[in-house]
Amino acid sequence: MTCTEMISVNDIIREEKNSLKKMEGAVEEEPRAIQLYAVNKDNLVKAIKYCASEAQIIDLNCSCPADKIVEQGGGSALLEKPEKLRELIKAASSAINIPFTCKLRLGFSEENILAISKLCEEAGASMITIHGRTRHQHYGGKADWSLIKKVKETVTIPVCGNGDVNSVEDYLRMKKETGCDYVMIGRAAIGNPYIFKQITDHKETGKYLPATKKQTLADLKEYLNLAEELKVTFNQTKYQTMLFLERILWNKEIEHKLNNCKKRKELNELVESIKL
Repeated sequence: MTCTEMISVNDIIREEKNSLKKMEGAVEEEPRAIQLYAVNKDNLVKAIKYCASEAQIIDLNCSCPADKIVEQGGGSALLEKPEKLRELIKAASSAINIPFTCKLRLGFSEENILAISKLCEEAGASMITIHGRTRHQHYGGKADWSLIKKVKETVTIPVCGNGDVNSVEDYLRMKKETGCDYVMIGRAAIGNPYIFKQITDHKETGKYLPATKKQTLADLKEYLNLAEELKVTFNQTKYQTMLFLERILWNKEIEHKLNNCKKRKELNELVESIKL
């Protein structure tokens, strides 16, 4: 299963071009979730009716720690407003015929995930994803998987674990330690999509090949081809290229050359010039 980046329901309602593009996906990515953030139930319902045909799951982000989202009352701010969260889930889950899920954190500044998880289940969520940190922690410190385990023991709907899963071994350990039904991988896949093949290979054969710099370079070249084909913006393509290169070959010279790239052709030439 794949998930889009977080999209504002207000942007969807306004049919903002870049936000609508974020909803696009390929058949190979299905089942696919569209992740939204919202603070108003009417706007949430309007948006999900607009985009439900584009995905198999609609997900509500209640975990984003970014100030600009929290200040609007969205993302992890909803963890401090349980009745507002209940209102949003009830309205959304009853408005569509596909699963409606929630992405959560352990809490805002204090942990309240057990109560929030139960609330989500009662309000109509089909699944919850738990990131093992509070909003106060952002992405610092260590994710607390023990509370994901307690959530799994508390609710009857599927639970997806998230946070500090950087390898096949982390994936296996999270499954074992928490009993979660699924595992979400986010930051660890940036510049390293090969992690998904490794996990799939291990599930199917009990073994997997380690990532190499040559493999990551090949993945970067494939990404650049796809980015051009799918008309990903140049700035986003350049940013993703940097994240790949940090895993392959990163030094002052490469950084300088990347910073000076102004066109896709220059990005491609830089990547092709790398010899391992």
